[in-house]
Amino acid sequence: MGEVNEPRSECPINAAIEAFGDRWTLIVLRDIVFGDRRYFRELQAKSIEGIASNILADRLKRLVRSGLLTREDARPGQRARYSLTEPAIQLVPVFAQLGSWGLRHRPTSSALNARAVLLEQGGPALWQEFMDELRREHLGSELPARSPSVRERLNAAYLAANGSS
Repeated sequence: MGEVNEPRSECPINAAIEAFGDRWTLIVLRDIVFGDRRYFRELQAKSIEGIASNILADRLKRLVRSGLLTREDARPGQRARYSLTEPAIQLVPVFAQLGSWGLRHRPTSSALNARAVLLEQGGPALWQEFMDELRREHLGSELPARSPSVRERLNAAYLAANGSS
């Protein structure tokens, strides 16, 4: 737990980076938040960046240890399921801002841009709606569901940009 409780300095940016700031940790969180991937095998198999199994296992352990994920203990023959915690859910605006920055300053594909554009256009109201949706899915919140869900809208935008229906 030293990663979260004892950062190298008292700087809040450093403390955040120590909790979730390396490339693979952010990618794993992205895939759980936006891809609704909650099991080790689906996180690895559907990773467009091609994460290695040892790196994925390490990052999942770190995320659980740092309080950003919980891991349901699996009985023999069952898969362990990961869930976001409230601090991880509150990273949605950070991901939205990272996506906006990436749209402006890095080469990206139009299909993968679609979700970032929708999040940027929706702004804080959409981010809050998505966080409420994640709270229902991961924390069992009783907040009312909306239709279509933010995830459905994000996936529809991706499929439309990909030319799929």
